[in-house]
Amino acid sequence: MTRPLVVLNVVGLTPALLDHLPRLAALARKGSSAPLTTVLPAVTCSAQATFLTGTPPSDHGIVGNGWYFRGVGDVLLWRQHNALVEGEKVWDAARRERPGYTVANVCWWYAMGADTDFTITPRPIYFADGRKEPDCYTRPAELHDELTGAFGAFPLFTYWGPTASIASSRWIAAAARHLLTTRRPDLTLVYLPHLDYDLQRFGPHGPEAKAAAAQLNDEIAPLLDAAETAGARVMVLSEYGITPVSRPVDINRELRRAGLLEVYTQAGMEYLDPWVSRAFAVADHQVAHVYVRRPEDLRRTREVLASLPGVDEVLDETGKKSAGLDHARSGELVAVAEPDAWFTYYYWLDDARAPDFAPTVEIHRKPGYDPAELFFDPADRLAKPRAGLALARKKLGLRYRMNVIPLDPSVVRGSHGRLPEDPNDAPILLCSDPEALTGAPVAATAIKQLMLDLST
Repeated sequence: MTRPLVVLNVVGLTPALLDHLPRLAALARKGSSAPLTTVLPAVTCSAQATFLTGTPPSDHGIVGNGWYFRGVGDVLLWRQHNALVEGEKVWDAARRERPGYTVANVCWWYAMGADTDFTITPRPIYFADGRKEPDCYTRPAELHDELTGAFGAFPLFTYWGPTASIASSRWIAAAARHLLTTRRPDLTLVYLPHLDYDLQRFGPHGPEAKAAAAQLNDEIAPLLDAAETAGARVMVLSEYGITPVSRPVDINRELRRAGLLEVYTQAGMEYLDPWVSRAFAVADHQVAHVYVRRPEDLRRTREVLASLPGVDEVLDETGKKSAGLDHARSGELVAVAEPDAWFTYYYWLDDARAPDFAPTVEIHRKPGYDPAELFFDPADRLAKPRAGLALARKKLGLRYRMNVIPLDPSVVRGSHGRLPEDPNDAPILLCSDPEALTGAPVAATAIKQLMLDLST
């Protein structure tokens, strides 16, 4: 017999923050808890793929939130097709033993094309005239109008960017409750990103982090109530913990100064040229995949990286294998930042030559992750008014450019990606079942089997 299971992915949750989420703390006291060991890189897409397949990035192939797609010659982040995740997913394993096992994916990544019964994932509308409107993709299709009719359009601009807020997690939690009460899936996967925002903006130990936890607690409470009403067990996990940082590391600029990275110019703007660069990095928080075109450049590239302040280690083939990151999608080298450092994607040497997407929220055009997208430019007193004007143009159906993001990375105060050193900054695993966890650390690769065990 199958018992429903609800898995809450509370991004950024650590033992240090648990006291500020009293509903989750109560669940841990009545149930069970354990430290959760994550994977390298400790980032969303890699961790989630590990949870769902029970294998490391070397097997499932999700080596970061994005990578260099050698076959098309482009850096692509935040792809959505589930076929990118190699290996058997938890729902495939469940259905072998229990035909008819149903699964709801509420905003976990790589949702599109997944063989789940109910799917909800952010998916903007990209109009032919260049406008972008908030929306989501659902399966079955009729679920879209059902959800937007009940809760409004998916609040994309509070899901990421300088206006990111509790509103997106509130919508996601409401959608999950709706599925629990109307569809009763056997497994419900719920992604709650709220802690990610202010912990990256301000760091994990300040009053902003505590306030964010309190806000999220208020949204989690009714979701836990709905799970109890549905007779479901609850598992709570996190992908990583966010730690304080103070040093941005311009890894691509250093490769360019060394003559390894090349750019091309259009309309006075510089663009990364991955086709001919001898080496370049795809920056992803505290980890960077470094793609080296020719073997004869490996030694020189490694020397440049190893001498760069803020780089803790450089993994070669042996290092990648030891870290479970030896997949064909990985860079020839992988750089890991020191604990208080993180990697920028910047490759231009003069901000006047930056591409026009640099000061915007543009997760699909930037060849690396940009946490500065969480901020309005503090040096620009007109950033917020200009954002309001751009929004007004958008509502009138006119084209607009939301160029309000700082090019100064020093505003970022929290990051993740490297393996944690302090257990208080590490991910945590909670379960409503008192016997599910013994307190011994649980590996991320064990989560798939634990989900299967808790569904019986």
